Amino acid sequence: MNQKQKLSYRTTLFSIFGNLLLAIIKVGTGIIGNSYALIADGIESVSDVFSSILVLIGLKYSGKPADKNHPYGHGKIEPLITFIIVGILVSSAVFIAYQSYQNIHTPHKNPKAWTLIPLGIIILWKEISYRIVIKNSKITGSSSLKADAWHHRSDAITSVAAFIGISISLLLGKGFEAADDWAALLASLVILYNAYQIFRPALGEILDEDMYEDLSLRIKDISKNAEGVLAIEKCFIRKTGMFYCVDIHIIVNGDISVKEGHDIAHLLKDTLQNKISSLSSILIHVEPDYKDIQFKKIDLQK
Repeated sequence: MNQKQKLSYRTTLFSIFGNLLLAIIKVGTGIIGNSYALIADGIESVSDVFSSILVLIGLKYSGKPADKNHPYGHGKIEPLITFIIVGILVSSAVFIAYQSYQNIHTPHKNPKAWTLIPLGIIILWKEISYRIVIKNSKITGSSSLKADAWHHRSDAITSVAAFIGISISLLLGKGFEAADDWAALLASLVILYNAYQIFRPALGEILDEDMYEDLSLRIKDISKNAEGVLAIEKCFIRKTGMFYCVDIHIIVNGDISVKEGHDIAHLLKDTLQNKISSLSSILIHVEPDYKDIQFKKIDLQK
């Protein structure tokens, strides 16, 4: 197990136990303190626990080495897990919206004022959790870990909405008992938007969409300065799990031997893997210099 995988496992376990504890606190506080928004928030945290478990399963599977049937490894499981997490997010948002709508039309008492204290602590903790997980998702390059991070952020958003709603109902009193329910309804829309933000890059990863411009520029810059490489014709990148597969076409002197071209390609591959640890597979195609290609094209046209 490499360092990225170890970091991903630790981060996911942190999410699982943190979400489980918060779910218990939220639901318990919501029931005792008469806050429907806080109960809905707690239910959303329960879904976070299941999604984090899915992330852990996905990370374990994606870490399996390449085999005969999966020559590029098992990393594509990550965006698939992300799709499931998005589905859980959407389901949570719909449930919260439905429950909020029901509560708005059901007369009930104001939430207890003391519920704002644990809610404020929860908001702070969820934002800290988001920052920890999103930072580690960038280090590891894990799309499912990024989705898990946004689960923390969406949880923080619903908690902020609950805090605002409870505050309004307490300050304005009679007639504003449903303020926290309206806040929960608004939070469900924010969760749906975040779900789309998570879904879109995961879809691009599945479809091998060109989304890695910064990495491509870095690869081209290293390749151009490699010994024997005259220029770069093409560079294609696709992501698999926490790593990237690269197909690159380099242009070399057309007068050198096949062995010399082969040696240049191997040297470049070693250089790229040493300088960019996130590259798992590099396929290098050697082309003769561009002038030779132009002449050949002209001859063919004749």
